[in-house]
Amino acid sequence: MKLNPILSIITINFNDVTGLKRTVNSVFGQNNKEFEYIVIDGGSTDGSAAYINNNKTHFDYCISEPDKGIYNAMNKGILAAKGEYLLFLNSGDLLFGAETINNVIEILKSKTKDIFFGDLVNRKEQDTVESYSEKITFKKFFDGSLPHPASFIKRSCFLDDNLYDEDLKIVSDWKFFIVGIFKKNFSFEYIDQIITVYYLDGISSTNKELDTYERQKILKQEFPLFYDDYLEYQMLKYYFRKYKLDLVKRWIVRLKNKM
Repeated sequence: MKLNPILSIITINFNDVTGLKRTVNSVFGQNNKEFEYIVIDGGSTDGSAAYINNNKTHFDYCISEPDKGIYNAMNKGILAAKGEYLLFLNSGDLLFGAETINNVIEILKSKTKDIFFGDLVNRKEQDTVESYSEKITFKKFFDGSLPHPASFIKRSCFLDDNLYDEDLKIVSDWKFFIVGIFKKNFSFEYIDQIITVYYLDGISSTNKELDTYERQKILKQEFPLFYDDYLEYQMLKYYFRKYKLDLVKRWIVRLKNKM
């Protein structure tokens, strides 16, 4: 166990041994090793547990046992971590390159923001760089968030019973960011570099209805004065998309008639 590390990287996994190996190799391949590495497995039965056990001497902390879901696993990682900052690199995701941690570590050492965040590469059918350099506003959280897999969060932000909300299935990290920034005044700073390659196959990427439902629930609970603005925004967005689609259909009909 490293004493007083500046950074803890936390990987959670459940029955994704292929993704786990990909992520672990990415972390082990960092040229700068000034971090502790924590792996939390949910009692996998696909070979993940055996892989973790075979590599346990290379991890600073690891465990494989049943859990109550993704955020329960993340909370286990938080409670086990010793680093000043935490980076959640879930199973399957990669650090962008071998110099990623080396490029960030001095920033974490020299500054005192609660959250540092960089950019992501979204990997699905083709790679797309997703930049988060624009000014952070409350409205941006209606649909978006900070990039959780590319955010370095001060461990102290999770103290005083401020762990991830385990009653939420998808947006607990989003709740942590929006409540932390706009209610608890967490300080933050953008890092102009790509941190993580993120695979778009998780539950939050495939269940948009649940994502929307949970966001509405939290906004109504935590920010009731903004809730009507959120509903109006969603309605305007719906009609804009509908109008845009209708316009495209009209142009297609016109083009066909000219042929």
